[in-house]
Amino acid sequence: MADFHDTPSGHELRRAAEQLLAGGLVAFPTETVYGLGGDAENPEAIARIYAAKGRPANHPVIVHLAPQSSVDYWARSVPPQARALIEAFWPGPLTLILPRASRIPDAVSGGQDSIGLRCPSHSVAQALLQEFSRRKPGGQGGVAAPSANKFGQVSPTRAEHVRAEFPELFPERLMVLEGGQSEVGIESTILDLSRIEQGIGPVLLRPGHVSAAQLAEVLGAEIASPDAAAPRVSGSLKAHYAPRTPLLLLPRQRLLDEAERGAGQGERIAAVVFDTQDLPAWPGVDWLAASSSPDVYASALYALLRDLDGGGYARILVEQPPADAAWLAVNDRIGRAAAAFL
Repeated sequence: MADFHDTPSGHELRRAAEQLLAGGLVAFPTETVYGLGGDAENPEAIARIYAAKGRPANHPVIVHLAPQSSVDYWARSVPPQARALIEAFWPGPLTLILPRASRIPDAVSGGQDSIGLRCPSHSVAQALLQEFSRRKPGGQGGVAAPSANKFGQVSPTRAEHVRAEFPELFPERLMVLEGGQSEVGIESTILDLSRIEQGIGPVLLRPGHVSAAQLAEVLGAEIASPDAAAPRVSGSLKAHYAPRTPLLLLPRQRLLDEAERGAGQGERIAAVVFDTQDLPAWPGVDWLAASSSPDVYASALYALLRDLDGGGYARILVEQPPADAAWLAVNDRIGRAAAAFL
């Protein structure tokens, strides 16, 4: 078995940058999840990303930028609100949707006039992006990188997840950079600022680690909910982030009833609950304790779903998290995962 290290060497980073320059694919860690990256200015590289994932061509990807990259190169216009949020949250798990500069291929935006941009904080992601930018003519290298998984499936938070997801590509056509467990564990917050000039926005298109309250505090303005005319963005489909094992999201009492029924029918059930004290020892039911901290829960979520997916269970039952704002991003991901089985 190959020897994989926690962090890539300088040689590996240079080789990864060369692979990107040649139009190839490189999976790399970010603080949110691992991304499947290609040169954001190379339509052929972007097409390889879509083909590898089985991703619909009209579903946008996010462009990852090095800290020194100019947002003005990628966006046709950058409103003051965007610059304020960049100052506050970049590098970090916040994606901004802005009007796309005409020089940038529309393939990254699924044919739309907008573009999603973010600067990740993970040290390996930054090192790769900086090395790629140094080698890219003009020094503005951006890497288009959706999550490194098949479309609609559970996002990867460890390099081993990526290798398992793309055995047909690794290692000949896909280089995977190690970076340990993704700390945040769920995808970035996405905020639409592409329609500010039309008097629309800011609009929260995907909740994440950076909350609507934090965004509102910086902007001094209320953050609106998605509207029918909002740009399409990553992870916005009703059913997404789903394991292959059927997943049910249930209030606690309904979960207990469903677990008991499954046990009575001889099913193997994984039940993720917040309080595991005094639970029945039903045959075939494995109780798993969920963290009461939304950040800790989010960090462990995708790795847990992947582990359970390989556990031979008939179903995964998940107790509905609290409905308050702190759990918005977790509820979004779990709700979309469960929607795949409705």
